[in-house]
Amino acid sequence: MGFFKDFKEDFNDAVNELVPGGEDTTSDEVMVNTLDGDIDVESELTKLDGLLEQVSKKVDTPAEKTEDVAPVQEQPAEKKSFFSETKRETRMEAPKTMGVMENGSEGKPVASDENAVITGGMKVTGNVESIGSIEVQGEIVGDVKCNGKLVVAGKVNGNSESAEFFADAAKIEGEVVTTGTAKIGVGSVIIGNITATSAVIAGAVKGDIDVNGPVVVDTSAVVMGNIKSRSVQINNGAVIEGFCSQSYSDVDVNSVFAI
Repeated sequence: MGFFKDFKEDFNDAVNELVPGGEDTTSDEVMVNTLDGDIDVESELTKLDGLLEQVSKKVDTPAEKTEDVAPVQEQPAEKKSFFSETKRETRMEAPKTMGVMENGSEGKPVASDENAVITGGMKVTGNVESIGSIEVQGEIVGDVKCNGKLVVAGKVNGNSESAEFFADAAKIEGEVVTTGTAKIGVGSVIIGNITATSAVIAGAVKGDIDVNGPVVVDTSAVVMGNIKSRSVQINNGAVIEGFCSQSYSDVDVNSVFAI
């Protein structure tokens, strides 16, 4: 009849090993008297169930505490969609593409990186406008306006406005206005006035040239019209039929001849 006693002693030793520092689970209530009479097996099994229940509670207690102190996992960062980023970038770049003035309404429009090309076999009838640059290799019958550079290597029959102008063997009939430099290359023919901040003339111009800065008239240039500028350089071989006036210079001409 010492079976239950031996089993309980082995079980208690095992429990003490699983629960360090735990109290001895052996008590008088679960002691088995193997000396007096027969053992009530059903009663002893009930006591063992109660003992197992106590042990399971002690073993589960550290796990519950661990759950209480477990760090809260950080929520993953919200994934940004491609379309939301594109919309945000578009809103940021909007002032640039809409041609917003640099210094308020008095400044010049900001040019975008766009570059429109009128190919050699193309003819456009009507006005052409761009917030970027335009390169004309074909023909345009109409006015041309852009915030960037205007390069004409074909034909333009109309007025033009740009931030910078370059004619390369071009045929232009109309007024040329630019807020930057106007370069008239060799073989270019322009019938119309030119207004710019500086100019280099190497082709043929029939019209007045009004430039706030310097003007260089190269050897191959032919100018039929008046030149109004801050300074003028005429290279040997250039042909000018008209008057040259440095009215934008800092020199007071009248004071020089005061007697």
